[in-house]
Amino acid sequence: MAARCGRSVPEAVMAAERPRSLFALSAAAVSRSMAALERDVWALPGHLLRGLLPLLTIFHLERAEDAARRAGLSTQPIWRKLWDDVMKTRPPNSESITCWRKKFLETFFSNVLHGVLDVSSDWRLHDRHFSPLLHSSLHVSQLTLCNMLQGAVELTAEHNHKVLENLAASLRVLKFQHLLSCDQPIRRSLVLLLHRLIHHGSVSQVSMCSWPVPDTVLLILILTMSAGFWRSGNALACHGSPCGLCREEDKAQSQQSAQEGAERGCNAERDGSGVENHKRSPKEADACVTSVLSGPRSPPVQNPVCEETSSEVPCGHSSIQGGSSPCSSSEQLSCHTIPRKTRRWQKPAVGRKRRCLRRSRGHYADPEDLYDFVFTVAREDNSGLLEKNRTTEGENTENWTSSSPGSPCTGHAGCKKRGGPAGTLSLKAAHRFRSVSTLELFSIPLTGETCRTLSNLLSSWVSLENLILSYNGLNANISCILSGLRALSQHPECRFRVLRVSDMFSHMPCMELVCCTLSALPQLHTLSVSFDLKNQLEGSRPEASPSCSEAEIPESCLEVLEIRFPREPLHTALLLPVLKASKSLQQLSLDSATLPCPQELGLLLEVLRECTPNLKKLSFHDVNLAEHQKEVLLLLQDPGLQEITFSFCRLFESSTDEFLSEIINTVKRNSSLKSLKLPGNRLGNHRLVALADIFSEDSSSSLCQLDVSSNCIKPDGLLEFTKKLEGHIQQRGGQLPFTQLRLFQNWLDQDAETAQEALRRLRAVCSVVNDAWDSSQAFADYISVM
Repeated sequence: MAARCGRSVPEAVMAAERPRSLFALSAAAVSRSMAALERDVWALPGHLLRGLLPLLTIFHLERAEDAARRAGLSTQPIWRKLWDDVMKTRPPNSESITCWRKKFLETFFSNVLHGVLDVSSDWRLHDRHFSPLLHSSLHVSQLTLCNMLQGAVELTAEHNHKVLENLAASLRVLKFQHLLSCDQPIRRSLVLLLHRLIHHGSVSQVSMCSWPVPDTVLLILILTMSAGFWRSGNALACHGSPCGLCREEDKAQSQQSAQEGAERGCNAERDGSGVENHKRSPKEADACVTSVLSGPRSPPVQNPVCEETSSEVPCGHSSIQGGSSPCSSSEQLSCHTIPRKTRRWQKPAVGRKRRCLRRSRGHYADPEDLYDFVFTVAREDNSGLLEKNRTTEGENTENWTSSSPGSPCTGHAGCKKRGGPAGTLSLKAAHRFRSVSTLELFSIPLTGETCRTLSNLLSSWVSLENLILSYNGLNANISCILSGLRALSQHPECRFRVLRVSDMFSHMPCMELVCCTLSALPQLHTLSVSFDLKNQLEGSRPEASPSCSEAEIPESCLEVLEIRFPREPLHTALLLPVLKASKSLQQLSLDSATLPCPQELGLLLEVLRECTPNLKKLSFHDVNLAEHQKEVLLLLQDPGLQEITFSFCRLFESSTDEFLSEIINTVKRNSSLKSLKLPGNRLGNHRLVALADIFSEDSSSSLCQLDVSSNCIKPDGLLEFTKKLEGHIQQRGGQLPFTQLRLFQNWLDQDAETAQEALRRLRAVCSVVNDAWDSSQAFADYISVM
């Protein structure tokens, strides 16, 4: 009955509370009347508020946050219990969740939006005074849209207007997952959603994942709008009206232009100079417009939010992000003040800044607008635009969009098409809005044409900082992507810093790709290259490119370099020049590389010591170091390294106890090492116990983190390690820098009681991160250390 009446606490719940105290009855009555008593409830003393909070719906619980904080109470345990009761799953990385309120409400919003959660299933989830989507939207910073984009249709419905406004302010990451082809009305909803959340919102990252057979039209639509492009016209009309924000800007800019025109008219009467500027020929107007389209080398708009921009938009501060006219100041003035009779020659790309559409032909969208623009972006030849750029720029022969070393996708054979470069974005047909700073494409096959389109978008995407391409089947098309990024890097306001590329098969040796990338993008801060396997057809692998393998690598800004080799040789001859050019390198990770000879690793370590003074983190994963004990000890005594990882490196495969003692003594003398990670090295019980001596009384080690995951450790060995560690702590007077022990995938389930005792005692000393791993699934090669 209580649920049917919209009460917060159903009678069934109250009936379960036996015996019921007077306080419980009173609290239940108050929770049912929160709409009238809310202000009085927030003024209650802490001991009363503590008992009332668990009886509130999520809507009133969220509103109680400030009152609880003033009373010295935390609502986190209540939100965590709500998660367990309602979601019934353990979220990934739950140990790193700092705010369960945000986690719950964000997931609640997504589940309600996609119809996978019935709010009537739990009395705490519904209240007739609140809208589930509207109330929880304030806490959504990441949103995933799936399948047929039903969520986009729902969010752009008229009744969810305020929900969309909240998302525009709170949303930072927009993900698309398992998308399917959709019809024209759904695409229109998607356009409106992207325009509001990206162009007029706060979304900084767009991710697309798991799209085995992508719809080319939909994919390019999302890419172009993420880059800040959209055409003028009626494609953004919604409910018979254009975008309200753009309409307000348009009105403000018109008023500003009228005011400026009046002021210039007065100046013209005074000195006569204004008349000449207002009487420019259509040909001259076109020349200035074209120069704007070809001017990415001038300072761009710093990815502004549309609402915050000035309404004054001269030609030199065009609607194209990153575009600025090379005209003189007088030409900029006249460019903006073309009289009405000559405006028909002005190109749409330099219309008023970030206008959504022109209203000369009504508000309703042309049904073909979406298709027209997407295929224009994907296929239009820009040869005419380039020719016009060359003509109008006169003596300025450096055209950033022409076929030059910094030009997107014109020099690679795989990027050419009949009649000229394909995939060129028509800036004439589009305005430039705010764009995202991070783009991620995961498990989406990219065709050559799509890569050319993406390359062209990248070439002027000045707000882009991070590009993540994972399992896209790029092959030779990686050169096309690098071509676009090379063009972007030549822009003076380029902010691109992070590139991550991973795929199933490698088109060229990893080190050649690294050299090519750093030669093209010396300003990169992070480069990650990862491949699972060598090319399927070894004979199809291209010969080494002299431009990549022999050209001198310029000094770079690289700070993080991660390489996962597809079981190929390390190619130290190519890696060493990269390290020598990377004076700022702080982190190096080498994965699955093979060492052709013992001298290779020694040469690498020598270069690291001499050329990378700022190196702080060094990681080897699945690299056989069984025969490189000397080099391992040299690394452990390096005073500059703060974190060292030897993951699945077979350290103790053919070693003696003497080697383990040398490792312990070396770490004890190294006061700079903070983290030592040794997962998958067959430590076993006896070696783990020995490692406790790192923290002995005579040790000067500052080690904070020790990772011994996947090392066949049993409960009795862990308990013995714990007892030995407790003894060292006592000898040191309770002072120990050790803060975290990682124990993933060890055999702790073989004796649950002993394991629990060991973990309990360990947690009194440090933080322990482990999992409930089933040791019966362990691999046969671990049996030797059982």
